[in-house]
Amino acid sequence: MENNSTEIIKPKAFLVGVCLDNREYEKAQRSIEELERLADTAEIDVVEKFIQNRKAIDRATYVGKGFLEDLKSKMEMTGTELLIFDNELAPTHARNIKTNFSIEALDRTEIILDIFHMHAKTKEAKLEVRLAELKYQLPRLKKLWSHLDRERGASGSSTGASRGMGEKQIEIDKRIVKDEIRFISHELEKIMTQKITQRKSREFAKKVCIVGYTNAGKSSLFNKITGESVLVEDKLFATLDSTARAIEIGRGESIILSDTVGFISDLPHSLIASFRATLRDVMDADLLLHLVDISDENCEEHIKAVKEVLEEIDANKIPMQIVFNKIDLLGEYRVREEIFADVYGGSQFISAVTGENIELLLNTIDEKLNRSSRYDLLFPFEEQKLIANLHNYATVISKDFTDYGVSVTAIINKDDVYKISRFIVNDRT
Repeated sequence: MENNSTEIIKPKAFLVGVCLDNREYEKAQRSIEELERLADTAEIDVVEKFIQNRKAIDRATYVGKGFLEDLKSKMEMTGTELLIFDNELAPTHARNIKTNFSIEALDRTEIILDIFHMHAKTKEAKLEVRLAELKYQLPRLKKLWSHLDRERGASGSSTGASRGMGEKQIEIDKRIVKDEIRFISHELEKIMTQKITQRKSREFAKKVCIVGYTNAGKSSLFNKITGESVLVEDKLFATLDSTARAIEIGRGESIILSDTVGFISDLPHSLIASFRATLRDVMDADLLLHLVDISDENCEEHIKAVKEVLEEIDANKIPMQIVFNKIDLLGEYRVREEIFADVYGGSQFISAVTGENIELLLNTIDEKLNRSSRYDLLFPFEEQKLIANLHNYATVISKDFTDYGVSVTAIINKDDVYKISRFIVNDRT
């Protein structure tokens, strides 16, 4: 009987990391292990991992030439096609490695972009991924037509003052990419405007957004609370599109709960900028649930990485509740839970899989949301002292000077609302 099934042949790769300080070697090891998981998610078969200790990055090839010669031999022996760096390569690095060693070199950012490309489902996510890809590619466009310059030079028909055909072609290519970047940016702005309009129609409902390091269990928690069946996989960036649902908690009040794309260490700035529309759910939240995989020995580094991204998108001032997930994986003795309870005061400990302490978490969300609210305020210009004093008892999200006065968005405890009640133009209570 004929077997019509086709086996997917994964490309093989070596992974390379660089350690510039021996004291950071363990960190470099953890990072390259994470790169291995990224490669697995991108359906790449990792053959071997290497870390080179160096005092400085090689300007031409990132790592040493002797090291690359050795890798080339090993790659030929094992039939490995790709060399993936656990760092972002400069355009010249990949080009020189390809030219001088005939090795196809990729970097961490390219793997993340590839995963995002695989997992983008909605029009918004596909546009955001494409925008990130174009921004990454723009400084890396190769002079594919440079052979024309060499031919013109050899024939003597070109003068030093003339501009080569290859140079003209790369300028054309860059213009095409820049035009596409502008077009996609415009399309995403339209989507952003639509989202803002949709949010205004449900402004009465407070918004809670689940954030966290990739694979922390955000989708599992979202499913447990909402009863939905959002895709859950033990892979990095399984969720790319933001999902939101209205649910009732506490006294029957509705809130909007959102599940967002996971964060990761060294997340490229261009990628964060490209995903402004998706990350708008985070920036507009009244409360962030920062979900952390307590079973991961690197979870404190992950907490730091998430906070760095939140700061980059100006969401670090939004009230946050740290929630340690996967306590079911700690086993019988939960010493780790006791330690983190002391270090991260007020944090919650749950299992999104078993449902342990979920009700306690919902009660905490209800308490935090009903203790304070987000208000839009408009102060006369002469009330500068009152505006300055606002920082003493409220979380100021934004402040803008308009033709009518100083527009401020702030999260204020209900006990303090009386101090600025006459300046409220909108609230979500």
